[in-house]
Amino acid sequence: MKSLFLVIGTTATLMQPDITNAAEIKVLSTQATEGAYRELVPQFEKATRHKVTTIFSGTLDVQKRLAAGESYDMIIMAAPAIDAQIKAGKVVAGSRVDIAKSGVAVGVPKGAPKPDISTTEALKKTVLAAKSIGYSTGPSGVYVINLFEKLGVAEQVKDKLKQTPTGVFVGSIIANREVEIGFQQVSELADFPGVDYVGPLPAEVQQTTLFSSGIIVGGKEAEAAGALVKFLTSPEAGAAFKKRGMEPG
Repeated sequence: MKSLFLVIGTTATLMQPDITNAAEIKVLSTQATEGAYRELVPQFEKATRHKVTTIFSGTLDVQKRLAAGESYDMIIMAAPAIDAQIKAGKVVAGSRVDIAKSGVAVGVPKGAPKPDISTTEALKKTVLAAKSIGYSTGPSGVYVINLFEKLGVAEQVKDKLKQTPTGVFVGSIIANREVEIGFQQVSELADFPGVDYVGPLPAEVQQTTLFSSGIIVGGKEAEAAGALVKFLTSPEAGAAFKKRGMEPG
């Protein structure tokens, strides 16, 4: 922990030499990195005296907020979405920094039998046998629908699908038994209350999503936001992502 605070302190010195002039950094983020982020940000705030105000929401809502012109200093989203915001002129060109990667995983209600997803064929059988299937509006949800097409089961499962609204974790509809199984990022399912984590998708059909940060054009606290990004991507901070099933950067 000592080395972690040393990293933060060094970052603060480089980016904000006078920490008595504390900044309020406004962040808009999707939810895949939320667990690790919530662990790390208080440490950053304590060391730098900056205040970080964060709104977590689903991808569609984040895009809607940005399109509406809401004011932030920094965003965290899937890398392709950051790139799209750069093209749209919302994010500073060249400011994208990759934070962590996550694969797609499966969860079931607490205490329910864990299905076999060890191979692609086993996953296919599990999906066909499930009476109801949850998925998200985010990158994992888009991928799962494409995966069902590739597995040749899209038609058979279409009436069993339940998509969560943007910003609502798939874990919530698994935990209250609205669905028998659900798919979302590893980091969003692995420790969700009321959910038994089954595991990641088989390697041959897994998709890894890269989540990145970007500095908002016209943001008032770009330098302080840059210090936060530097901390979130430090080797010492990487442990917070790893213990939630993500790979740093």
